[in-house]
Amino acid sequence: MKLATLNDGSRDGRLVLVSRDLLHAVDATAQAETLLQALENWTQVAPALQRLSEALNRGEAAGSFPFDPVQAAAPLPRAPQWCDGSAFLNHGHLIQRAFNLPAQAEEHIPLMYQGASDDFLGPCADVVLPSEAHGIDFEGEFAVVVDEVPMGCRASEALQYVRLVMLVNDFSLRGFIQREIKAGFGFFQAKPSSSFSPVALTPDELGSAWRDGRVCLPLQVSWNAERFGQPNGAEMSFSFAELIAHAALTRRLRAGTIIGSGTVSNIDREAGSACISERRAIEMIDYGEARTGFMRFGDRVRIEALNEQGESLFGAIDQRIVAQEGCYA
Repeated sequence: MKLATLNDGSRDGRLVLVSRDLLHAVDATAQAETLLQALENWTQVAPALQRLSEALNRGEAAGSFPFDPVQAAAPLPRAPQWCDGSAFLNHGHLIQRAFNLPAQAEEHIPLMYQGASDDFLGPCADVVLPSEAHGIDFEGEFAVVVDEVPMGCRASEALQYVRLVMLVNDFSLRGFIQREIKAGFGFFQAKPSSSFSPVALTPDELGSAWRDGRVCLPLQVSWNAERFGQPNGAEMSFSFAELIAHAALTRRLRAGTIIGSGTVSNIDREAGSACISERRAIEMIDYGEARTGFMRFGDRVRIEALNEQGESLFGAIDQRIVAQEGCYA
């Protein structure tokens, strides 16, 4: 199934099902008014949603209409929790080497921070920020949405709780990151609202690309219509099963919790990067200085994942960076 949320003026939007080719949608509010409601009652509502999805893909769903990603909110406009990992160790190694930072003491334990989950952005919404001087950076990621996960869940048991998979642009303001890391309380001002793909899909929609708790697909990232990178999610050092178990070690996770992979990163530099900071780190290693600047107002970023047939699976995150009204920094 592919599910989306349309903006309807409410906080949580209107739940729709989307066809496999992303061309058509059908209202699903008879099954659940919102995606969060569906996730909180998944066992009861999933069979009816599946039947409606099958009818939509056969062209037999009454009341279907063209799907327009511009009208889409984030699949979950707000969520109980947003836990973002750093599951690609290559990314961390490049940053450590470029800035001569000490190695992570316990690399067998995934890094994770808890981000804001009250105001996610839709895939085509303008990204409104106060200043270019803050070092605006995109970060392409994969993410999963889980059902209720019990405290102490083991990695070997964790994938049974994965309900949906999405794409993420976890924007970073690099000008704040080092100060906040040194302060010891984690990210806050450095992490504005994250953006998500037009649709969230059930893992079966990925076919063989969903294996070992990873999305084994290239993540296509472009900046101002120029290719920036296409690193593959298969190189994830920690699987989503391990990230879920890490998050649930000392707490239960409520249905609708989102777990992010962190910036997708590959050892092979031919794959490019999924964030500006990584490219800058490579430039510092190779040339002794960063040559690529951060984003400017008016810039666009696009993030998408295609299957082997070249078909878009999640739709694209395609956004423009704009200045907060009244700010001219």
